[in-house]
Amino acid sequence: MSLLLSIVVSAAIDSTTLLIGDQTAMHLQAVSDAQERVELPVYDQHLIEGIEVVKRGTVDTTILQDGRVQLHQTLTLTSFTDSLFYIPPQAFVSGNDTFWSESLSLNVVQPFELDSTIAITDIKPTHAAPIYWWGIIRWVLLGLGLILLGVLIYYLVRYIQAHRMPAEEPIHPDLLRPADEVAIEKLDAIREAKKWQQGLLKEYHTDLTDVLREYIARRFEVQSIEQTSDETLRALKPLLVEQKDLFNSLKEVLHTADLVKFAKYHTTPDENESALRTAYTFVDQTKDNGQRTMDDQPPTMNSL
Repeated sequence: MSLLLSIVVSAAIDSTTLLIGDQTAMHLQAVSDAQERVELPVYDQHLIEGIEVVKRGTVDTTILQDGRVQLHQTLTLTSFTDSLFYIPPQAFVSGNDTFWSESLSLNVVQPFELDSTIAITDIKPTHAAPIYWWGIIRWVLLGLGLILLGVLIYYLVRYIQAHRMPAEEPIHPDLLRPADEVAIEKLDAIREAKKWQQGLLKEYHTDLTDVLREYIARRFEVQSIEQTSDETLRALKPLLVEQKDLFNSLKEVLHTADLVKFAKYHTTPDENESALRTAYTFVDQTKDNGQRTMDDQPPTMNSL
């Protein structure tokens, strides 16, 4: 470790003994004031002759508690030479000054002994194995059989599909009733459940907008169930040109519900009650017959 002025540098190695061909890590570190600029040593493929640099890690910068800056880099080293290596001090440069780390050593050990008495011989020639023709023919026949079976299954399925009577899909009972009647019934169920009074704001606004989207999909043939709120409003806008206030009220309900569901917005009791009243009003004023009686009026504040 070297210390000069406000700069401290060091070099350390994880293991001083290494089996030949294995790897170890060498750590370079410099600590300086924030205004000082320190350059760590730069290496190519070799640290010194006989020791190779397998990998150079990135230089990590850390701000210490006292405001000083720490630079750290890890080098992965290996060697294929059985020897005790002396690693000289490493140079760190800051401006015109050079700082030197402590010297290190690395002992590379050969884990086994080579027998020099054994003569070197040529590699034996390759031996050509005989061709097993019956095995090849058998696999070819199996492949052809599988292809033929696949073709037969394909045409059999096509034949069955072409001559099968189409099954009639059951119609949901709600689709046989007027859209506004189903919507009002579901809104009544939401009002009776009192979810927002229990703190279930997300569930309350989700149920409410689901009813509106189902009603809009049936009444105006807008794919509102699969659309976002903005897409639904863009599709509805030209259909509600003469009911601008109603459109704006629906827009506020959908956007408020999106805030509750996706931004964890906490609505007030007045906003919760207003959203349900708007839903009743929207269904009532856009239902197919267009006729409203006193019995059909949306619920009042007290009834909510």
